[in-house]
This record gives sequence, C-alpha cells and structure tokens, in this order.
Amino acid sequence: MDRFEAMSVLLAVVDAGSLSAGSRRLHAPLATVSRRVADLEKHLGVRLVVRTRRGLSLTDEGRSFVAASRRILEELDAAERQASGDDGALRGGLHVTAPIAFGERHLLPIALEFLKEQPDINLRLTLADRQLSLADEHVDVALRIGHLADSALIATRVGAVRRVICASPDYLARRGAPLQPEDLSHHDGISFQGFATAPEWRYRRDGAAFAIEPRPKFAVNTTEAAIQAAIAGIGIIRVLSYQISDQLRSGALHELLTDFAPEPLPVNVIHGPADPLPLKVRCFLDWIVPSLRAQLAY
Repeated sequence: MDRFEAMSVLLAVVDAGSLSAGSRRLHAPLATVSRRVADLEKHLGVRLVVRTRRGLSLTDEGRSFVAASRRILEELDAAERQASGDDGALRGGLHVTAPIAFGERHLLPIALEFLKEQPDINLRLTLADRQLSLADEHVDVALRIGHLADSALIATRVGAVRRVICASPDYLARRGAPLQPEDLSHHDGISFQGFATAPEWRYRRDGAAFAIEPRPKFAVNTTEAAIQAAIAGIGIIRVLSYQISDQLRSGALHELLTDFAPEPLPVNVIHGPADPLPLKVRCFLDWIVPSLRAQLAY
C-alpha cells in the first residue's frame, strides 16, 4: 500500500464530505476510493471514518490522523518544490470562515486580492453566523468576534467592534428616545432567535456592567431582517457596529445610550497550533492581518 496515496485519498474524502463525493473529486471509481480507505484503516488497525446519513464523520483517531496527514503531505510538497527550485510558490487549498456581514464587508475584498496574487491557491470561504469547529470542519483560519474560550487555538487580535443600541427616526419621534438603560423597559425591542451568540443588551455605569432589555415586539433569525425591521420603526435593536455602519452614516438609524455602552468586543484571527505553520496559512495571515487592523482602527 502506498501510504502517501492513501493519505491523499482519505483527505479528499474527508474534505468532500463523503466517499462518493471524494471519488468524483479524485476522478476515481467509488469502489477504488472505498477500498483505499478500508486498506488504510486495516493497516492502522483503527476505524478512521464512520458513515452516516449525511455522509461521514471522523472518529477521534481519524481526526488525529487527518491532521497529521495534512501536515505530512504539505511538508512533502514543500520539500519537493524546494528540491525543484520552486519553493516560493504557494499551492493547495485554504478553508477560511468568518461571520456573514463582517466577512462580506471586511474579509472578502482582502481575500480576493490574495487570490489574484496567489493563482495556485484554492480558497473556500465559509460565511456563517455560527462558530465552525476548526478541527471537525477542517478550517485553516477563522475570524472570531468576542472573547475566545478555546485556549488551544492561536489568536492574533486585529481590532474590536462596538455593541450598538439604535432605532429609526420614525420610532424615536413616536416613542421618544430612552435616556437611561432603565427606560428600555417601556420600549419595544427587536430580538434574535436561532443564533449561537447574539449581541447582549448590556451596559456600563460607574464601572459596573448590567443588562436591561426592552419588551419583545419582533423576533427574527437573520441580522439583515432585524435591521430592516428597525428601519421600518418596529422597535429598538442591538447589533454590532460593523453591521449597521451604513445605516448610521445615512441617518436611517440613530445610536442610543452611548454613555452607557459596554466594552468593545475583540476581533481575532485564529488558527490551530500547528508547528510549523503551513506556508500557505502563514502567508494568508501575513496578508490579511495588517489590512484588517487598518480597517478596524478607530
């Protein structure tokens, strides 16, 4: 058994999400791909993947072996390129994730310029308002907003965003503007449902943090729908500053209770603890970090 080939087949299957999708990616018969994975599992004496209705999932041993296989194959590719005098070129795939609105506004333009500079890199950008597991979903780089819980990940801070309370001029003309956080209990609010995390109705006074919410008037599961409801005068909304910067600038929404605003949330670019870090990941980080810091400076 060619172990390098078997590793490559396994990675193709894992990245594609199923044996059949992996066979299409490799332009190889399904039976051949399935046999390669089975032979590798037999050689190692452990189960690496488990077939499910939705495709397949990795066992604990499979996750460890896939991570090691990526590192080994990337180092082999780098060694071959160095031996052939082509060690300066970047090749391969990158999987990057970020929150939807932030990714569209800040990360996407930078990533597209990176692709123009590196034509042999294939970039998969997953924009989602949930946190993807770097290990389980094979993410190379993630952009996270908020305080980090996983200390095993390597984080580089690129800036911060504010939590903003705002409402439309129409709503404020009808209901008046809250002057103290306590006034919110007499106002209508727009809330989020279906989010793993959402901006909190938190404030600070004399160094102490506290939370007060308006009456729930309208609940929705996308940020854009909530913003449109606020512009229509349905109620007061709490969002992150980058999500409504255009609306604040145009006057469609007015920021409220700025004297009681909580501390900004950190924005970090994170990656796994690989040592050494793959060249393509290091170059991507070197490309995006200075640009994001420039955009988020305030």
